[in-house]
Amino acid sequence: MKASREHRVPLCDRAIEIIGLQKHNYKFAFPGAKLDASLSNMPMLEMLRGMVGIGFTVHGFLSAFMDWGHEVTNYPKEMMDIALAHTVSDKVEAAYRRGDMFDKRRQLMADWQRYCFSKVDV
Repeated sequence: MKASREHRVPLCDRAIEIIGLQKHNYKFAFPGAKLDASLSNMPMLEMLRGMVGIGFTVHGFLSAFMDWGHEVTNYPKEMMDIALAHTVSDKVEAAYRRGDMFDKRRQLMADWQRYCFSKVDV
């Protein structure tokens, strides 16, 4: 992680289902080539680069999540920031923000899953 600290993510039901279908016994949801290492960010980047003409970026996925959170939901900005592992630049605020809203973020991720699987009118 950029902040060099643990980032816990409450997985939505579909993510748990996908991980459960994996035929491995690793300690990482996305294992790397080495047994004790996770997958780097490069495979995602390379996959997107291979999708010529579509214009997807990793940052675009993060931006879409944040736009949805601000425009469609009533979740507080702080919860959205924690979900994306954003660091708090204000040192005073950072000193008091010690929790990660993990239980509250479960509902956030369930709502995001529902949104991602919803039909879009074009």
